[in-house]
Amino acid sequence: MAQTKSQIENIADVVIIGAGPYGLSVAAHLASSGVRFRIFGQPMSIWQKHMPKGMRLKSEGFASSLSDPRSQFTLRHYCEQEGIKYADVGDPVRLETFIAYGLAFQKRFVPNLEEKLVTSLKESPVGFELELEDGEKVLARRVVVAVGISYYPYLPAILAGLPKDAVSHSAAHSDLAAFKGRSVAVVGAGGSALDLAALLHEIGASVQVVARSSAIRFQDPPGGKSSFTHKLLNPRTGIGSGMQLYFYVHGPHLFRHLPEQLRLDRVRKTLGPAPPWFTKQDVDGKVPFHLGVSITSAQVENGRPTLRLVDSAGKQTTVAVDHVIGATGYQVDLEKVQFLGQSIRKKIRTTSKAPALSASFESSIPGLYFVGVSSANTFGPMMRFAYGADYTARRISKYLAKPSRAASKVYAGAESARAAERV
Repeated sequence: MAQTKSQIENIADVVIIGAGPYGLSVAAHLASSGVRFRIFGQPMSIWQKHMPKGMRLKSEGFASSLSDPRSQFTLRHYCEQEGIKYADVGDPVRLETFIAYGLAFQKRFVPNLEEKLVTSLKESPVGFELELEDGEKVLARRVVVAVGISYYPYLPAILAGLPKDAVSHSAAHSDLAAFKGRSVAVVGAGGSALDLAALLHEIGASVQVVARSSAIRFQDPPGGKSSFTHKLLNPRTGIGSGMQLYFYVHGPHLFRHLPEQLRLDRVRKTLGPAPPWFTKQDVDGKVPFHLGVSITSAQVENGRPTLRLVDSAGKQTTVAVDHVIGATGYQVDLEKVQFLGQSIRKKIRTTSKAPALSASFESSIPGLYFVGVSSANTFGPMMRFAYGADYTARRISKYLAKPSRAASKVYAGAESARAAERV
């Protein structure tokens, strides 16, 4: 049966799933373009629920803004408006400031955000059908998946084998107060691991860091060498300094044309476990480290999770604590995105479990787009950072502002039905 005009008008041109920096930025640009869209999610939920309070951002201030069409509401503008101390470079952005900024951005540019979760997404004759947590069914011609890292926490198998009350991923902790007076082993050598170690020490936990790396390689503080030649050969970007990073920031559209294995290697290795420079003073001499070690077993002994470690020389060490936190990063895997139905997941062409995307962020299913960390294997390391939201929002909004193929079919079907009724 052909759809009526009123039914067609109730179909959203675009639905955005997720309300973090990428989802909100895309929404702000679509609103400016006059695209009829709906957006679902809890604003800045990953930052509010999955990052530890007291944390400071790894990105510099100038690289921590969401994107609006005229760049009129950057983090700098927000801090000036609220009287919050701010610097483009050299003064770490506090997590609480970034969250407050994101919420202010949402109220200003995306007031139509619906704070509901999407529980199901499947294809339909008009494009897609979504089901919300309250049972509402929503039809959309195109869908942008902007779920961030929330579905992708990674725990190595050896840690995942511990009982759930003995081990957790760093993403499970926004409030560390429950660990006061307890012993904790943090596994990892990156920014999340060192942030957690510093904050746990600060609240009075007995914390140890366990890592395969033989040394903790902190980022260099800003400033450093300032000669013209050095600056020319190491241009500053929103994700760091250097010619390679300059390419990743200014050439995502070129990055996607690199051979797949090279892209995957660059995404995996670029800007890996390098804690920010300002964390060093919070852990140096305060937190014990077990570096250059492998975990040979992880099990509960005498009621406590116990890690057995061995270094390259074969020396063995045992670490018994009250809890183990794996600050072991995130791995994009579409199988973990629960609202994607199996029939949809099977049709999405992937590159190492992440969606393979076109120049417009479109997957192999027409009308289904992925942004943020899910797009990193196609567009490069910048997509792992909030800084990539500006490039993404500007590029994808140009495509989404065009009528969709599904819309053309639906309107054509409706017009044919009305013509038949007139005969």
